[in-house]
Amino acid sequence: MIKVPVFGPRVDTLADPDSLKVDAERLADWLVWFLQEECTRQRGITRAVIGLSGGVDSAVVAYLCARAFGPDQTHVFMMPYRVSSADSLSHAQLVVDDLGLPARTVEMTAMVDGYLGQYEPDASPHRVGNVCSRCRMTILFDQSAKLGGLPIGTGNKTERMFGYYTWHGDDASPINPLGDLWKSQVWQLAEALGVPASIRTKAPSADLIPNQTDEGDLGISYARADLILNALLRDYPAGRLTEIGFTADEVALVQRKVAGTHWKRKLPTVAMISDSAINEYYLRPVDYR
Repeated sequence: MIKVPVFGPRVDTLADPDSLKVDAERLADWLVWFLQEECTRQRGITRAVIGLSGGVDSAVVAYLCARAFGPDQTHVFMMPYRVSSADSLSHAQLVVDDLGLPARTVEMTAMVDGYLGQYEPDASPHRVGNVCSRCRMTILFDQSAKLGGLPIGTGNKTERMFGYYTWHGDDASPINPLGDLWKSQVWQLAEALGVPASIRTKAPSADLIPNQTDEGDLGISYARADLILNALLRDYPAGRLTEIGFTADEVALVQRKVAGTHWKRKLPTVAMISDSAINEYYLRPVDYR
C-alpha cells in the first residue's frame, strides 16, 4: 500500500493570517476542561498558582484558571525585579481587579542580587534574565507547596519552537494550557476572554531590559513567524514558502532558531546503559506492568 503524505491546507493559503484563526470561545471551553482534567481529576488539585507578569500570556492563563477553578482558587504572584517596568505591575493589577484573584507581590531583587550582586556583578542581560526566570519558578513551586496548588505554565508554542524561554525556568510548570497555541492564537483567545485591551495591544517583552521587546530579540514579528512555523511543521519545504510571499531570510531565520534549540524541547538526555532508560528506550505509557 502506498502511503500518501498529508500536507494539510493548500500552500497558497499558508501566508494568509486567517489560516491561524481559531474558534476562541470553543477553545476557551476546551482549555478549561483540560485544566480541570489534568489538575483536579488526575491529580486531585483544585488550586492554580500563576506568575502574573502583566503580559498577555499569563493574563490569558489567569482568566482560564479563574473559570476552571474559581477566582478564589487562582493564586497569582507578581514578581518584579529592580529593572521591571511599572506598567507590568499595573497591567497585572488590572487582571487581579477584574477577576477578583488572591494576589501577592514578591519583590525578588534581593533574591536575584544575593547571587548576582555578590558573585557575578558583570553578568550579561541574558544571564540576568535566566537567573530571574529560575528564581520566579522557585517562588511559584514553593508557594504551590504552601497553598496545595500547582504551578500553571504560560509559554506559547511560538516561544517553545524558538527556544525563547529559560530552560528549567519559565518552561518548568507541569501543566501548560497554551503550549500548543501560536502567539497569534493567544491574542485571539485573550480578546474572547476579555483580557484588558492595554495588555492585548502592547508589545510583548520579557521586561528585564529597558525598551526590550520579544520581536526585537527574535528579529521577526510573531505574525510572520507563526505563519512560517505553521507551514514548516506541516512539512512544506522552504522553497515553497518563498513562492507564496515569505522572504528567504525570514524562512532561514525561523529554521535556524528552531534547529538551534531542539535540545530545549527535550527532557534531559540520559546515557543509556540498560533497556529501561527513562524516555530514551523505556517509552511505555505506564511505569511497569
